[in-house]
Amino acid sequence: MDLHSLHDIPHSEERFTGYLKEICETFEFDDAAYAGINPVGGTMHAIVTYNEDWQNHYQENGLHLIDPTLHSAMRSVAPVDWSRLGRNANFRKVFDTARDFGIGEFGMTVPIRGPYGEFGMLSVTRDCDAATWKKLKRNVIADIQPVAAHIHDHVMGSEPLTKFLHHPNLSRREKEILQWIAAGKSQQDIADILCISSRTVEVHLRSARQKLFALTTAQAVGRAIGMSIIYPS
Repeated sequence: MDLHSLHDIPHSEERFTGYLKEICETFEFDDAAYAGINPVGGTMHAIVTYNEDWQNHYQENGLHLIDPTLHSAMRSVAPVDWSRLGRNANFRKVFDTARDFGIGEFGMTVPIRGPYGEFGMLSVTRDCDAATWKKLKRNVIADIQPVAAHIHDHVMGSEPLTKFLHHPNLSRREKEILQWIAAGKSQQDIADILCISSRTVEVHLRSARQKLFALTTAQAVGRAIGMSIIYPS
């Protein structure tokens, strides 16, 4: 596979770097990084907000080969909290050095999987103490997954073949319910608005999640917004 940095794609640098910086500002992280593999196009993508010195050190020393945050995320379907990883030799080799570049060892990596074997990871980090990290994680965990799906889908969708293949056939009702979820309505609220049962709402949501290859409703909403199936409220 060819390695393509988003920085090398015309008109993408400002858009994707800006989005990662916005994630950091919104959720109070220090840095964010996205990496994605697209077997359809035979490409890999990477974009980060880390300083250039750390990027060079990380690449030149092949730390991606031993980085436990990446390897754990590749085996997981749920966000990987770095504070729960074992402090083995590989962890120490990565993070003892990272500290010299001003990067702490608290963070999380969110894995995202697509319908055609696409795989992406959004990593966010914060240099803080354990108590601060625990509180921050609790406050953002529900929101960071749809955010990860959003940037992943935009990156993967930038390739013509993948864009052509990605046309989930959601029904009118499924789109309608996802739109109400995006507006902040609960399942019972939606049932009352549409004059259907709460169970029927859940059936439509389950179907929408399956069609969008989303693990959670929040991820389905993020993915639907990213594909312009519904719109942010």
